[in-house]
Amino acid sequence: MTEVYFAIPGNIDQQTGGYGYDRRLIAELPSFGVSVKHVELPAGFPHPSPEECEAVAKQAAALPGEATLLIDGLAYGAFPKELAEGIAQRIIALVHHPLAMESGLTDEQRQNLAATERAALSLADHVIVTSPMTERTLISDYEVPGTHITVAEPGTDPAQRATGTGTPMQLLCVGTITPRKGYNILVDALEPLKELDWRLTIAGPDDREAEMTSALRTQINAAGLHDRITLSGVVVPATLDRFYESADVFVMPSLYEGYGMVLGEAMARGLPIICTTGGAAAETVPEGAAVKVAPGNAEVLTRALQSLLTDRKQRIRLADAAWKAGRKLPTWSETARRVAAVLMGLKA
Repeated sequence: MTEVYFAIPGNIDQQTGGYGYDRRLIAELPSFGVSVKHVELPAGFPHPSPEECEAVAKQAAALPGEATLLIDGLAYGAFPKELAEGIAQRIIALVHHPLAMESGLTDEQRQNLAATERAALSLADHVIVTSPMTERTLISDYEVPGTHITVAEPGTDPAQRATGTGTPMQLLCVGTITPRKGYNILVDALEPLKELDWRLTIAGPDDREAEMTSALRTQINAAGLHDRITLSGVVVPATLDRFYESADVFVMPSLYEGYGMVLGEAMARGLPIICTTGGAAAETVPEGAAVKVAPGNAEVLTRALQSLLTDRKQRIRLADAAWKAGRKLPTWSETARRVAAVLMGLKA
């Protein structure tokens, strides 16, 4: 077995797509000859304190010098150059999306993260990304040679086709409440549609950005939608499955996505989809399986929602296309195989 140390910042059980990807790799890689040892890095990344950076240096120094170190990009992209240079082990960076693409950053934070990640990636032996778009971004904007990048798209578990509810129409969003997810724009888009019979559930962590969550609740109340929109917070898998089963339309208003794992989950259940073209989301769902709109535009999103809520034939057409596309999505086994090949020094 090839031994790999997988360094991930903070609590690995966090309910986000990136952490979910990491957990599945840990579970699946042993089947492909890779023994994974989890290394929990300090939780302050991507904005670490000097003390946290010093702690990472000590963690790396305690590992065997000949080891392979797989480092989640949420931490690695924020490594100061001197920290990355001081790591003796072979480094494989896992980039879910460039850190500077996160919303809610100041211009200074964005510039600093872009510079730090560019420098850190130049020191990595190889880079794994979760979408072809991120690969192109790293080549064009971060000067990473294409020969140093492997795309390992997230896997998707097979699922039963959703049956929906119908009355009222159930809209579903899945994802952490952060500025990048664009939920405030979705609320703006839904406000003019009060005459239609719909309900929206947003399922995902609501404690990552307390101010954002508070502002979103205030916005919902001000729009008179408190009886229409539910922020469910983190839910257990069985409850999330029930949400998908009863949904009529899946909505993803994100400003940017490195892949959009929830889009795969929606396709696996044959749900008609409305999503933005922010980042890789434009490519994750094939044409004909979703209504795609520009990110950040509430008026365009309103029109898309109105069309899908009122046009049953369009919903059926999109749902059939999504179900067909969902049958072709990569499995987690396929994802792990590609990652294992990189870790073992083979061609993926």
